[in-house]
Amino acid sequence: MKILFMGTPDFAVDTLQTLLSSSHQVIGVVTQPDKPKGRSGKMQFSPVKEVAVNAGIPIYQPQKVQDEAFLHTVRSLGADVIVVVAFGQILSKEILDTPQYGCLNVHASLLPKLRGAAPIQWSVIQGEKESGVTIMQMDEGLDTGDILLVKKCVLEPKETGGSLFEKLAKFGGPMILKVLEQLEQGTVQPVPQREEEHTYARMLSKANGQLDFHKPAAELERLIRGLNPWPSAYCFVKGKLLKVWEADVIDREEAADPGTVVAVGRDDFIVQTGEGCLRILSVQLEGKKRMECGAFLRGFSLAAGDCLTAEREACNE
Repeated sequence: MKILFMGTPDFAVDTLQTLLSSSHQVIGVVTQPDKPKGRSGKMQFSPVKEVAVNAGIPIYQPQKVQDEAFLHTVRSLGADVIVVVAFGQILSKEILDTPQYGCLNVHASLLPKLRGAAPIQWSVIQGEKESGVTIMQMDEGLDTGDILLVKKCVLEPKETGGSLFEKLAKFGGPMILKVLEQLEQGTVQPVPQREEEHTYARMLSKANGQLDFHKPAAELERLIRGLNPWPSAYCFVKGKLLKVWEADVIDREEAADPGTVVAVGRDDFIVQTGEGCLRILSVQLEGKKRMECGAFLRGFSLAAGDCLTAEREACNE
């Protein structure tokens, strides 16, 4: 088949590379426009664009895929199918209807659960027992199209957003090849989504990482894992931002307000939450590198009775 690939972040790279090494022909790659990076403002390619450049594939970077000029480009390419993986823009009905086999989406959840922009992180944050990848025939809705293929995986007890990302990114390539084969053979069996079972994985921002210690320890521990490595969970201590990378739940209660440090050991410290305690194991103090808690405690004065807060100003009261 002649394939037009649409994708942008790291998650889409494995699927694109699988298609490039297959018998199919990737006739073009559509990805988000280059963006300035860091203080230098130097323009940065998306991970998908980097692969396409190295492979010598035509690259298209429309500001808006709804523009008539881009629609004309899609039609002129004559793709048999469009494969979409975390592209970042909503496709119009005109684009969805252009290829013979329509548009296929590689989505990192077990649809209809966790439709939307951040299903991997929310799987961990919400304490899901399993996750996976769904190949979907795209329609005009947000991740509402018919299911063509599903592959599941079990979440490990200490699964992070990053570790689940790595697992699921490898699912897409083999799955899309299987669906393309079924389409060619006419054996694909679309399954409508059960609308009453859908949930939504809203887009994440840095603000989602704010640790509110009035919440239960189990909930906070899942948030820490789900937002590792991005956008990361954080709090404030003595006026400084402290990212928390790893923690354990302790089933005990202390006579202390939520956020209070109730014990400091050699390699960890324990914080009271709204329900249970958190043992903090790995952190990153503002302006420093990530480190194990033992190294942090050797360079930062922390004692029982000190307070971790959700906002910087609260630390200075």
